[in-house]
Amino acid sequence: MKPASIKPVRCAIYTRVSTEHGLDQEFNSLDAQHEAASAYIKSQAHAGWALIRSRYDDGGYSGGSTDRPDLQRLLDDIRARKIDVIVVYKVDRLTRSLADFAKLVELFDAQAGRLICLGHPAVQYHDLNGPADSQCAPVLCPVRTGSHLRTHPGQDCRLKAEGSLGRRSPAPGL
Repeated sequence: MKPASIKPVRCAIYTRVSTEHGLDQEFNSLDAQHEAASAYIKSQAHAGWALIRSRYDDGGYSGGSTDRPDLQRLLDDIRARKIDVIVVYKVDRLTRSLADFAKLVELFDAQAGRLICLGHPAVQYHDLNGPADSQCAPVLCPVRTGSHLRTHPGQDCRLKAEGSLGRRSPAPGL
């Protein structure tokens, strides 16, 4: 009996970094994100996963807006059904806006695309396509709270000026 053929799964990697600092280095943050995502895709080769040739890298763009050239090109390719799986290193590489995240997940669902987030501190290798997983999406999306603001040097000064350094946010609903 002939083994069942595995349907090819076309995978794209999206990378983003908000500053242009270090992008001229031989190996930069975009490359590191791409390398980690590529390794994950290779680990799924048994399921037919294959990395497409196009790269989607937005260096020097904020995650607060979806107005980024390679993100828009990625979204166009998703709408054209050229991509089955989108792999990002962390959710905040895709967006830092909960509203934008919800819109993106809605687009992925409508186009039968899957979103895989690697390296998320709460959930490793998170796939937002399962019914239970889609309920967790709002929890996983990094919204503009103090927890992510201290990721860059100099952020403490801004937080001190705002008076929010060292304060904990109240629990939801309190």
